[in-house]
Amino acid sequence: MNIRETMEQRELALLSPYAAHSRHSRGRDRQEEECDVRTVYQRDRDRILHSKSFRRLKDKTQVFITPRDDHYRNRLTHTLEVSQIARTIAKALCLNEDLTEAIALGHDLGHTPFGHAGEKALNEIYPEGFVHCEQSLRIVEVLEKRGQGLNLTWEVRDGILNHRTSGHPSTLEGQVVRFSDKIAYIHHDMDDAERAGIISEDDIPVTLRMLLGYTTRERLNTFVHDIIENSMDRDHIQMSPGILEGLMDLRSIMFQDVYNNPEAKKEEEKAIKMLKELYEYYIEYPTTMSPEYQQLIRKGVPLAQAVCDYISGMTDQYSTDRFREIYIPEAWKGY
Repeated sequence: MNIRETMEQRELALLSPYAAHSRHSRGRDRQEEECDVRTVYQRDRDRILHSKSFRRLKDKTQVFITPRDDHYRNRLTHTLEVSQIARTIAKALCLNEDLTEAIALGHDLGHTPFGHAGEKALNEIYPEGFVHCEQSLRIVEVLEKRGQGLNLTWEVRDGILNHRTSGHPSTLEGQVVRFSDKIAYIHHDMDDAERAGIISEDDIPVTLRMLLGYTTRERLNTFVHDIIENSMDRDHIQMSPGILEGLMDLRSIMFQDVYNNPEAKKEEEKAIKMLKELYEYYIEYPTTMSPEYQQLIRKGVPLAQAVCDYISGMTDQYSTDRFREIYIPEAWKGY
């Protein structure tokens, strides 16, 4: 018995009967020889972690576009915070921590430059519409490794696709990530908004603070404990009705005071217009895209889809540089 098989046996003995066990995975689209050290979910986690799309998250907006302060979150730090919260919950519930981590690390790979502003731009201009969770799935199934995809297990792909509020993950690990994503962005976006002077603790009703906690740290602790206490030995992940209502009330405050705040979002319209201009340019001049996206077209991928893939994969800075290169005149470099 090799190391992987020993770990699979350990999972069967120690994990919850409701957990996703590595040995019982529904597998990959393309069969592969098993690793002698890592389980299938550990391999998926590693593939995501070493992918180009994961590295690009460090230069993609979370909420605040190109902030000057060093301490604001970006899409990568959001992903890491989701992973930390999800792993804490999964470990406490004796679920598969490796599967949980893989889903968490991959859930936002499809996010655009400039966060949801970029998603809005592509959704408005791309005829088929754009949804970041569907693009995350497309990245791991098709776009990574020069068109080969990462060949991840069914359970990881299901969790990635279904991580947003309207999703219905098939595994408890996927359900944990779905909750953790919401908890993470409410927690850290409020922290960033307080740092930016856009919101303060006084903007949260005192009844809500009494229920959830008086600081972002206390509220995070409340949410994590509530999920664990209300999901222990159950076949689904849930929060208590009161705490869930409090979470959604806090989310509503964030939308009202932060996500839709003109001061916080004043640069978004510029980003939307810029990305739409880039889309139109690459539709007209597809041979100026990176070679791997030109290769997609040669393989039969529709032009509009390839352009959408190219732009959605850009970082904030790369998209800005391309726009400047295409549309902004350079100063004359004389003798």
